Amino acid sequence: MRITGRTRIMFILGDPVDHIVGTDILNRFFAENGLDVAVSPLQIARGDFAEVLSMLRRIKNVAGFGVTIPHKIAALSLVDDLTEAARDIGAVNFVRRNGDGTLTGHNVDGTGLIEGLDRHGFAPSGAKVLVVGAGGVGRAIAFALARAGAARLVIANRTVSAADDLAAAVNAAVPELQAEPVSTDALPPLGEFDLVVNATALGMKPEDPMPFDPAGLSPQTTVAEVVMSPAETRVLLAAKAKDCRIVPGAAMMAGQPALVAKFLGF
Repeated sequence: MRITGRTRIMFILGDPVDHIVGTDILNRFFAENGLDVAVSPLQIARGDFAEVLSMLRRIKNVAGFGVTIPHKIAALSLVDDLTEAARDIGAVNFVRRNGDGTLTGHNVDGTGLIEGLDRHGFAPSGAKVLVVGAGGVGRAIAFALARAGAARLVIANRTVSAADDLAAAVNAAVPELQAEPVSTDALPPLGEFDLVVNATALGMKPEDPMPFDPAGLSPQTTVAEVVMSPAETRVLLAAKAKDCRIVPGAAMMAGQPALVAKFLGF
């Protein structure tokens, strides 16, 4: 990669960052498409996030930045404007720095997952779906699956109030569905679902507990993951052992570079 004073700079802000592979996916896409853009991860603690955004407003060759764990929801109140997608979802995963230094937040996580599922031969329309996790990425995924025509949507979270809030927001946006909030300690039988999505960060570390017990999975169930590193998490390995179709976390990211390039105006 050749980086000069003409190169547009991007970052992905998160904490931790050792799991981030999206920078490599973005850099490859930009290089393959002849775009003079370079992307790097930056490890930013929660308490420093607002200050870093204030600094990025003033750096004129910064085109924008990605936002990942734990900043996707915090970014909502720190940018100047939101796209309809980010406002509806209640989380931001990419931000455009405008010419005047203002920041516009967007979210392409949900669209990325739908495209990833499609590449692996799964269509959400009419499907019975369980989403485990109601954080920033879980919110994007739940909205995307609801709008893609899921017939049943169960949202599970360790803190049930977060699942309640997300289900209420989805139901307001897609009233014909009626999403169901549950605790991760009281999941319905997994064999009832056509698709189970791990939308938590569990799986990045070898010592992480499983986000759900895979023992109840059926071979007819597709299991999707949002964790991109490792490429095959314990959840995916367990699902593969059950003869389930699996959709790795990288699949959710694969379609995002083109969406990001369009949003940033490249």
